[in-house]
Amino acid sequence: MLKDEAPKPQMGSVTRARRLRKDMSLPEVLLWQLLKARPEGLKFRRQHPSGELTLDFYCADARLAIEIDGQSHAFGDRPHRDERRDAWLKSQGIETLRIPASDVLGDCSTASDGIVQFARSRLPLHHPASAGWSPSPRQARGGFSSGNAPC
Repeated sequence: MLKDEAPKPQMGSVTRARRLRKDMSLPEVLLWQLLKARPEGLKFRRQHPSGELTLDFYCADARLAIEIDGQSHAFGDRPHRDERRDAWLKSQGIETLRIPASDVLGDCSTASDGIVQFARSRLPLHHPASAGWSPSPRQARGGFSSGNAPC
C-alpha cells in the first residue's frame, strides 16, 4: 500500500465532510454502494477532506479524486471554480475524474467499472490491484513490504 500523501484537511473540513456523508446526492449514494465493496482491491473513501476541499470520492492508492457533477456544474462560475479546483489537486499530484450525475443515474455499474479501470491505470507497477501484478523484486526476495517492516 502506498503512503497517502493527500493534503491534510483544514480546520472545519472534517466536520463538513461528516455532514456531507449524511447528505449525499442520489448518484453519490448509488455509486458508493458499488465502490465501498473495494472493487478489484481498490479502497475508495467518500466525502474525503483534502486541504480546503471535500472530494466526492478518493482513491489514495491511485491518487485519484472522483467528482460527480450535477447540472449546476455547467452554469455560472462553477466551470471556472471546477478548473481551479482540478488545477490545485493536480499540483498536489491528484488526478480528478469528473463524471456527470446523469451517467451514474443512467448506468451506475458502467460508471463504477470506468472509475475502477481508470484508477487501476494509475497504480504503480507493483501494486496488488494492478493488472498482471507480480511482487516487487524486493518482495520476491523476501524483503520487507510497507506492511511488515520492523519497528
